[in-house]
Amino acid sequence: MKRIVLFLATNLAVMLVLSVATSVLGVNKYLTANGLNVGMLFVFAAVIGFGGAFISLLMSKTMAKWSTGARVIEAPSSSTEMWLVDTVAKLAKRANLPMPEVAIYDGEPNAFATGATKNNSLVAVSTGLLQGMTRDEAEAVLAHEVAHIANGDMVTLTLIQGVVNTFVVFLSRIVGYLVDGFLRRGDSENTGPGIGYMVTSMICEVVFGLLASIIVAWFSRQREFRADAGASGLMGSPVPMQNALRRLGNLHTEPLPQNMAASGIAGGSSWMALFSTHPPLEERIAALGGR
Repeated sequence: MKRIVLFLATNLAVMLVLSVATSVLGVNKYLTANGLNVGMLFVFAAVIGFGGAFISLLMSKTMAKWSTGARVIEAPSSSTEMWLVDTVAKLAKRANLPMPEVAIYDGEPNAFATGATKNNSLVAVSTGLLQGMTRDEAEAVLAHEVAHIANGDMVTLTLIQGVVNTFVVFLSRIVGYLVDGFLRRGDSENTGPGIGYMVTSMICEVVFGLLASIIVAWFSRQREFRADAGASGLMGSPVPMQNALRRLGNLHTEPLPQNMAASGIAGGSSWMALFSTHPPLEERIAALGGR
């Protein structure tokens, strides 16, 4: 219930901020008496598309802690926590990165990295993963997450999401305007867009949004391959990462909360391959030269 409330509250806050921003900038007035102002509409779409994506990025670390209950390790209180902090520090040094925050949370085997920049990142791992893997396997997972940070995957995914969001908003309103004009042709009392514009725009947003999610999911799968390869480089061999992926296949894993499902080492899969944020484990192992 807590996760649902946080998810809804965050989305409402983002929509409120974007509504105020478009009003202040005046870009929400793209429908004029003379027709559609395409330039203004594109600016409106960009504010909505990139604004939502970047607000989510800036809030990603805080939301990740809240939604998973992750506890940042300030002072290690056990040998496991000491090993975790030391291992992340070693991997970050190899990757020429500032030391990320390190966190641990209760849950099924999983781990994730998030944060707005390389200088403000977080690596978190579940108790289930630490208990279900050997130290070498867990280190490979941590290397995978550090590689995500080194590759700038959080920012790149945000840019991709912002671009597709922009075109979803833009194209759905263009199509809505054209359909509404067709339905109201010959109407001498044309006082602006009618119900045809509203209904068509909403339907197109859903359809275009699904198509856009395929693009984002494809990119997410590619970044998993890159992070696996990066982990192999940090570990000096692909074998630990291959073993970690095989172990994941034998463990009961659960995806992270929906707003960060693509960030986990496990999860984010879908019954339709086009919408999966993670490649099958077999493909990831094969890409590392394993069988």
